[in-house]
Amino acid sequence: MDQTLETVKFYYDFKSPFSYLAFEPALALERTHRVRLRFVPHVFDFTAYGGTLADRDERSWRKVRYLYLDARRFANERGLVIKGPQRLFDSRLALISGLFADREGRFREYAGRVWELFFKRELDIERIDELAPLLAAHGMDPEAFRRYAESEGPRDLAAALEEAERDQVFGVPTFIVAGEPFWGNDRVEWVAKKLDAMSLRRAEAAASRNPENR
Repeated sequence: MDQTLETVKFYYDFKSPFSYLAFEPALALERTHRVRLRFVPHVFDFTAYGGTLADRDERSWRKVRYLYLDARRFANERGLVIKGPQRLFDSRLALISGLFADREGRFREYAGRVWELFFKRELDIERIDELAPLLAAHGMDPEAFRRYAESEGPRDLAAALEEAERDQVFGVPTFIVAGEPFWGNDRVEWVAKKLDAMSLRRAEAAASRNPENR
């Protein structure tokens, strides 16, 4: 059997609660299917939610409040904590730290902790003095990150944003599977069905789904 791994892109933003909600289910795809996730940072557009805090009208605030209500519903089912941020954050520095962690082979454990702390309101993702120690706690060199953030990091992030434009990404989380987009944390099931249709389910995972094999 061909054991070649299909690459699935996962576009994310650290300030997106729905990216956080999609993260663990996305990781599970690597266990159930012959895929490798590729994590691509993307800065979602505030204008989709009425712009800045000062610009939002009541209709936009209703939308934002409802989205966080849904996020907490999903989170409560899994024992996660999602508190709405008390201001609009610029996540670019944090996304650069994600690129750095990915380059160091530590993205999965680092990203999960960033989301956890951010949505508990225990991490300011705009402050390098908070991100650097978190990188160090996951075995990475904080000084190397500081240098990366001042040199290649912004260029790498710009390249990721250009890639998102080519993939026609308009929000996060977005999965790209064989060129087909899936937007939203609740689309992971559809991603799995797409992978099944591509005959990418791992044999052991397929066997566990079949009652006759139990």
